[in-house]
Amino acid sequence: MEETYGIISLIPIVVIIVMAVITKKTFVSIFVGVAVGYIILGGGSIASTFNQFLDGLYTVTTDADTVWVLLLCGLFGSLIALMEKSGGVLGFSNLAQKVIKSRRASILGAWILGIITFVDDYLNCLAVGAATRSLTDKYRVSREMLAYIVNSTGVTVCAIVPFSTWGAFMSAQMEKAGMTEGMTAIGGYMSAIPFMLYGWLAVILVPFFALNILPQFGPMKKAEQRAIETGEVFSEISKSELIELPEEEKAFEGKKCRAINFVLPILVVAIVTVVTEDILVGLFLALALCFVMYLPQRLMNFTQYFDYVIKGLVDMFPVLILIIMAYTLMEVNSGLGLTPFVIDTALKTLNPALLPVTVFVVIALLSFASGSFWGLAAISFPIVGPLAIALGVNPFLCAGAVVSAVAFGGHICIYSDTVILTSASTQVTNVDYFRTSLPLVLVPFVLSAIGFLILGFVM
Repeated sequence: MEETYGIISLIPIVVIIVMAVITKKTFVSIFVGVAVGYIILGGGSIASTFNQFLDGLYTVTTDADTVWVLLLCGLFGSLIALMEKSGGVLGFSNLAQKVIKSRRASILGAWILGIITFVDDYLNCLAVGAATRSLTDKYRVSREMLAYIVNSTGVTVCAIVPFSTWGAFMSAQMEKAGMTEGMTAIGGYMSAIPFMLYGWLAVILVPFFALNILPQFGPMKKAEQRAIETGEVFSEISKSELIELPEEEKAFEGKKCRAINFVLPILVVAIVTVVTEDILVGLFLALALCFVMYLPQRLMNFTQYFDYVIKGLVDMFPVLILIIMAYTLMEVNSGLGLTPFVIDTALKTLNPALLPVTVFVVIALLSFASGSFWGLAAISFPIVGPLAIALGVNPFLCAGAVVSAVAFGGHICIYSDTVILTSASTQVTNVDYFRTSLPLVLVPFVLSAIGFLILGFVM
């Protein structure tokens, strides 16, 4: 039987959160949390701790899934660099500005673009941020608010749309867990979509908070006041860590910037991802399309094209390091038995009516703490599915609770891959994103918990 450390397994997570508050440095916080985890696993022995850390790092960096994510993020950095250097991003922004004439419209534009880019959460987080940041800067929207908008329409939209990478994965998990009630996998998933309360609420509440229809509060309110009153869209921390402020406008003065140089590569990524179910294939083809499009237009020459590809990879290096450390933290959590401890403790004795809300709250907090989403869903569905059937609880309601829970984790966990990528594309630090977005994200979380509680008794 796998060893579990009980409540001690929570210590690395607590350390990371405390360190993030104190230092406001994402990498330092995660690294210290990982170190504490390996010290626990090593029993206090320096040699054992160091060896286990190296083993964990090796396991992570040689894992096929990790390599896939690192390639994806790195190549996305290359694609964004090429689209920026071609003037495509600026061209898209200029085209949007012909339609968007106000601060309110720029916010709604970013929100709508996030919704329609539903194919993949990585595509959403990276492309929408890169496409809209210069536009929202013009109308004094803080980068913290833009990051909140981007990630609120990333994971959550992908979760509630069946024709996405999330839909493909989660529907397969539902089918394996016997939760589709004789339907096809996608049919069962579509039956669960109305019960994905967190996804719906998180997306719907964005314009209400962003446009101040619902009063902003906490750090986000201060960030928006700073941007509106001073025109400074970055916090001091994010600005100090910014590698290079975007200067596309100066680089392309007197040149024609074509929106199609941005739109076509993004469309290729989206369409190929749907057809092949692999966004990495879409990225390779989009990079090839950039070569075919940009060189004949004399936007860059042969050597410059590859220089920009490398520059994009280099710019993403801090993001790749964060992802490796986040995945190493998952190895630590696995070694400590965090997931079995929390789920077993929560679901030992349970009233059937309380199953949906318990599943949502427990798995959401576990997802937030562990930084695991699809992996956590793969663990949770085989437990929740049979339990729901045995207790006579609507399996689609419970499936909606599981998907909602892991979407919450992806929405706010400081070391989740989607938060890392959203922060990279909007050029804010992970800590700034977490600090300003958490109070707003907690609103749909609480409303969802109330909703699952009510549905548990009436369904």
